[in-house]
Amino acid sequence: MELLQAGSALLPDAELNYIPGFLPQGHADTLFRLLLEQVPWRQDDIRIFGKTYPQPRLTALYGESGRTYTYSGITMHPEPFPPALETLRNSIEEQSGHEFTTCLLNLYRDGEDSNGWHADNERELGPNPAIASVSLGQVRAFHLKHRTDPALRFKLLLEHGSLLLMGGAMQHHWLHQVPKTRKPVGQRINLTFRKILAQGHQ
Repeated sequence: MELLQAGSALLPDAELNYIPGFLPQGHADTLFRLLLEQVPWRQDDIRIFGKTYPQPRLTALYGESGRTYTYSGITMHPEPFPPALETLRNSIEEQSGHEFTTCLLNLYRDGEDSNGWHADNERELGPNPAIASVSLGQVRAFHLKHRTDPALRFKLLLEHGSLLLMGGAMQHHWLHQVPKTRKPVGQRINLTFRKILAQGHQ
């Protein structure tokens, strides 16, 4: 599995740009502590192959206009953006040129917490959604694989304070995951900004 480096990656059927150090060290440290302590983290049950399991990570949702977000049978209702996330959203919109209405947060408590193979292709996101992902805390591996070409498999090491931008037709043609690891690892928070479309415009 090839390791991708910083910058724009030339992947077939996809737009991918990885920006390490998007947040200065001190800012990233402060934001990590703030979110860890103040976010109303929750653990939903997820249904896989007819069986129900506790989701292997904690989550939270922030957004505007009260637009819900549904994935894997879980419907989340957003809390209003706090000032720290509003400021971060503005910075990401300026960097990416995209608008975002919603932020889904994931807290990976240790190496047992994970996120399996999936694409961010829910109907609420519309065609070819832009996804902006900020990583805080422990470095974790981010795996990518093409839906139809098994030879196309890559990984990124998502660093503290980094920004990953996914766009174009990526969610149609690629899957991604944050796998479990047996290595002793600390906590990681992932913030994924996306645009939830109004009902009737999907």
